[in-house]
Amino acid sequence: MQYLLINYYLPIMIYLLYLNVMTYPRYTPLIENLPSSVPFVGPESQEREKNFLFEARLGANENMFGPSPKALSALKKYSDEQWMYGDPTSFELRCALAKKHKVSSDNIVVGEGIDGLLGYLVRLLISVGDNVVTSDGAYPTFNYHVTGFGGNLHKVPYSEDHEDIVSLIKQAQLVDAKLIYFANPDNPMGTHVSGIKICQALEDLPKGCLFILDEAYSEFAPASSLPDIEISDTRVIRLRTFSKAYGMAGARVGYGMAEESLIKSFEKIRNHFGMNRVAQKAALEALNDDQWLSEMVKKVENGRQRIYVIAENNNLKSIPSSTNFVAIDCGKDGSFAKKVLQELISLGIFVRMPFVTPQDRCIRVSVGEDADLDKFEKALPEALERASK
Repeated sequence: MQYLLINYYLPIMIYLLYLNVMTYPRYTPLIENLPSSVPFVGPESQEREKNFLFEARLGANENMFGPSPKALSALKKYSDEQWMYGDPTSFELRCALAKKHKVSSDNIVVGEGIDGLLGYLVRLLISVGDNVVTSDGAYPTFNYHVTGFGGNLHKVPYSEDHEDIVSLIKQAQLVDAKLIYFANPDNPMGTHVSGIKICQALEDLPKGCLFILDEAYSEFAPASSLPDIEISDTRVIRLRTFSKAYGMAGARVGYGMAEESLIKSFEKIRNHFGMNRVAQKAALEALNDDQWLSEMVKKVENGRQRIYVIAENNNLKSIPSSTNFVAIDCGKDGSFAKKVLQELISLGIFVRMPFVTPQDRCIRVSVGEDADLDKFEKALPEALERASK
């Protein structure tokens, strides 16, 4: 009898155990239906996959000239403080940023790069089913956050390689959007619109819609690209970073500027110990090195000019850029541009390209050191020839 009972119950017990394993952890329906993906595949992943190292890293829009010497000095000086958590309020850095931008420290939130701040913003404002407007082909990390919180993305096409702020706002009116994402200058095309045009367009912003103005590349852009928006304007939040002009992408330091009540809302959900202690101190030193920043902007401008010449020498056109990268029109469709990109990668040159037609006719090349641009200059003709076969 005991033998019969074991034979009867054992399969049931195994089946129940199987069900328990299969249902743990209990994901939300939203997460269960999302793909396992990342906005960007990093060069490190590609190097591991192909089992070789890139000769030139020109695809991630990093500032290859590096941080201010003062920032580097701070990284070394305070490295022995890494046993301590960073200041959860980023008090000194916020005060310095407030002084620079002539606002109150209560108008500033510091976070783990613009990427981290975008995630917090979406968490603050977007629930399942809420509508969000962005440009089709614009910065995909924002889309990644919106999808992760169940928001509905409504995408507006570019207009002549520029994000179309007027159409974005019209779309927001149609769908009662809670958020609009707009980058100025833009990634991946490197173009900008004037600050005056932004202010004019905001007059039609629907009530209750927050306008996210991503100004990651603003230090490289003309002063005319910066809109004159009062910090008390509850419709807008501006995002800046130390990853681009300040050359500190690995430190993950970004900040947002907005009306005080919005900034205060971040305290409800942000990771208060997310900021590296030494990175905060290095960012503070970088912020105070205006001479170095000015020299950096000139270096990037010189690098852009060289990329323009390289493109022209290969009978290709460049999109005039206000960033630290240049989009190069490969002259055909996205399929051909992808072949060019793949051939460059096979030659050891890491670059990227826009994802959406018609911008995907381009490859995107970051400004680098002369030696890196030398390698790109040498590889491009061969990549174009291979892609044409």
